[in-house]
Amino acid sequence: MKVEIWSDVVCPFCYLGKKKFENALEQFEYKDQVEVVWHSFQLDPDSRYQPGVTIADYLVKHKGYGAEDVKEMHSELKERGAAVGVTFNIEKALPANTFDAHRLIHLAEANGLQNEAEERFFKAYFTEGKNIEDKATLTALATEIGLPANDVANLLEGDQYTDEVKRDIHDSRSLGIRGVPFFLIDEKFSVSGAQESNYFLRALTKAWVEKV
Repeated sequence: MKVEIWSDVVCPFCYLGKKKFENALEQFEYKDQVEVVWHSFQLDPDSRYQPGVTIADYLVKHKGYGAEDVKEMHSELKERGAAVGVTFNIEKALPANTFDAHRLIHLAEANGLQNEAEERFFKAYFTEGKNIEDKATLTALATEIGLPANDVANLLEGDQYTDEVKRDIHDSRSLGIRGVPFFLIDEKFSVSGAQESNYFLRALTKAWVEKV
């Protein structure tokens, strides 16, 4: 059974959804027969890293949130993250373009390390406050999880997996996906958002029963 997940590595709810889904999958009786595939999605394709600009600045200036609302949102995310083992240091997060990170996630898929890449990029952005648009940072993160240094360098210097990222985004539009995370189970059942683990478990179970 295949589970496809559309996600962006600067999306806090995608990180929460990943953890909650993984908790559900761990409880699923047939977990060893589930293939998980991550697909690219960009919340803001026009976003670019700007020195000195924090995610709070971005949300206030570009998304129209009030400063107090942003503080409240960050506080809530810290609590929700702690409940599933995620440390959200949102105040450190640096707005950045994620296109190259998504290309590297496709390279990771080709090397059997896609989930590791997703996890590492999430942690780098939300916990460590790293600039995930920076090529040196991406190189360090990618090689840390085991991707070949030469392959990483060639990708970042060229356009490898550009078409695959664009195809993922196109497919998301075709499916009517307006927000992430979005989970498609066996091309039949969809789950939108960072649902609770028992919700994911019921969806996995229902899909499996109908499959067999």
